[in-house]
Amino acid sequence: MTLSINGKNYILAVDLVEELAITKQTLWNWSKKGIVPTGRIHRKSKIYTMKEAKKITEYANRIVPARTAAKAKRNLLTAISMFCGCGGMDLGFHNAGFDILWANDINDDCCETYRKNFTRLTGKDVLHPGDINTCKRPTKKEMGNLTVLLGGFPCQTFSNAGQRKGLRDARGRLYEHCLDYIDRYSPKFTVFENVRGFLTIRGEEKRLIEEISRALYDMDYEVHIKLLNASKYNVPQNRLRVFMVGIKKRNRMPVFRFPVQRNDVALNLGSILDVPDGTPNQDDVITLNPQAYSIGAKVPEGGSWKDIPYNKLPPRLKKIKDNIRKYRWPNFYRRFSREEIAGTITAAFKPENAGVWHPTEQRTFTAREIARIQSFPDNFVFVGKTVKSIYQMIGNAVPPLLAQVVAKSIVSAINNKENEDSPMRDYFEVRSKDIVIRPEDCELIFAPDSKFAFAEMI
Repeated sequence: MTLSINGKNYILAVDLVEELAITKQTLWNWSKKGIVPTGRIHRKSKIYTMKEAKKITEYANRIVPARTAAKAKRNLLTAISMFCGCGGMDLGFHNAGFDILWANDINDDCCETYRKNFTRLTGKDVLHPGDINTCKRPTKKEMGNLTVLLGGFPCQTFSNAGQRKGLRDARGRLYEHCLDYIDRYSPKFTVFENVRGFLTIRGEEKRLIEEISRALYDMDYEVHIKLLNASKYNVPQNRLRVFMVGIKKRNRMPVFRFPVQRNDVALNLGSILDVPDGTPNQDDVITLNPQAYSIGAKVPEGGSWKDIPYNKLPPRLKKIKDNIRKYRWPNFYRRFSREEIAGTITAAFKPENAGVWHPTEQRTFTAREIARIQSFPDNFVFVGKTVKSIYQMIGNAVPPLLAQVVAKSIVSAINNKENEDSPMRDYFEVRSKDIVIRPEDCELIFAPDSKFAFAEMI
């Protein structure tokens, strides 16, 4: 921590020894022998001028041969991944320079896919498949000075595409394991990702996102929350997801900000559907019932079931169209055009309501095409007992490019590089005013001691 006294900058001895990976006793011994400057006392703490600190650092670099290696090891970017799925989040963090030390998932097909790809990428197998309740935990020594814990606890129980059972579904409580691991390993950062419905689902007493944020706050984490649209970060898909990032409070605490929206590439469907022959998973296409093909064939590029003449609709869709307000204006059989950005790829992958029809061909997207929409590279190969299983794992994944920009924001915070400031607001201020959270809005900081949080409790 840098102090400014009478216009001159100083560094605390306790921070200097941490930076140099030496003990306070070692520094005292060097000072006693006159090898390095002795510094001065300020409010009962030893401090050094920046010039003195530089001399001490130069001596430490000369006298401690192993210090450079130790510092490099301490500065490694490391992560553990809970509920990793097929590895979308992990791939993004890997590409941002993180070393995945340990990963877990219960789904056999996801685990086979994860192992196949990450063993190729990293040359090691860090996957521990199975039920998180019985899976053997890594030791604290194995985890070392952990940088980040990634928590991809299942989203279906909070999703509008599901039944929003929340905590009534056993999967809705899996986040508790993430909190337990955070308490055990004390990572510098935590990253949770979930569906938009996670913002409003009820917990035991409050909204679940508030209960999780409070648990992190009580473990000395500053919690930032933001709704991100993947299409604003080079992912060719309009996909809204909630990200929670926890930053461990300590001296010289890094300043984290979510990435600023930007796009550098074409994202329309026409720019990504030119898949070469022989590309893995390009021949994996789900088979539909004859009626689905019949209806889909009548939908023009860029249209939906609403473009089909009434007399050619099946009885069920006629019934819905007759009372469309009651059914909340559904947009069935959406066929995005080549000039549009794809809609959200879901695990359910229902051709009726998931917008998965190819723009010009009479079929749904192949597994490789939806993998591209999710921003997976073509050399990331998916393995599953069925095509449906492959569709599900891709739909459940975090888009790697979205994970990567979040990871890079964490790296910037660690390296004290200034992220482009995104405006921040008190979560409880937004909550108290019933403001609908949108992706273009500022990020939220969870501040349970603010006046807005206090008003919420009254």
